[in-house]
Amino acid sequence: MAAETANRKRSRKAGRLSIRAGIENSILPPEELSQALAGARQGDEDGIRVLYRWLNPRLLRYLRHHAAAVAEDLASEVWMAVARGLAGFDGGAIELRAFVFTVARRRIVDHRRLCARQLPTVPIEEAGEQATLYSAEDLSLEWQMTQRAVEMLVHDLPAEQAEVVLLRVLGDLSVAEVAVILGKTPGAVRVAQHRGLRRLSRKKDESGVTI
Repeated sequence: MAAETANRKRSRKAGRLSIRAGIENSILPPEELSQALAGARQGDEDGIRVLYRWLNPRLLRYLRHHAAAVAEDLASEVWMAVARGLAGFDGGAIELRAFVFTVARRRIVDHRRLCARQLPTVPIEEAGEQATLYSAEDLSLEWQMTQRAVEMLVHDLPAEQAEVVLLRVLGDLSVAEVAVILGKTPGAVRVAQHRGLRRLSRKKDESGVTI
């Protein structure tokens, strides 16, 4: 009996360690995320903590690109807004991720409006070049690129391409989700993604950044 109890304790401890490691690496089984979200809706602190650790690192990377000096403050505002809407949120973990980045983008826009030096924005051109061919190299680059490499390379991209690449890679959002956040068509997002990844590929080769 004592041996069985000890084994169960070790198993539970191993499970907690595995979950913690997954959170820190932004990887967590869907069922764990669903449980955390269900608990967070009820105000469970453990559930909220899991969601925070899962999403906040990538959220901060995104915010630092746009407003490094106030990224932590903006992240706090994002989480406060998310907390207010969590009880009535009826989507899953993936929808929550899209919701978090939607709120983050709104906070960035608000911040820029309040800045003395407002940064110019460049809309994604929806007319013109049609991205109909995407090589395996393009798609491989998108998913193999580390988040740190993206942060190093993306600063010199045109604004609309940088935004799409950041949301797709750092946010791990789908084309459809990015389109909704930016108010663009999926086709426009694909065009910007295609152009941005091509530019990043060239910059990677020139700079020697490992991805």
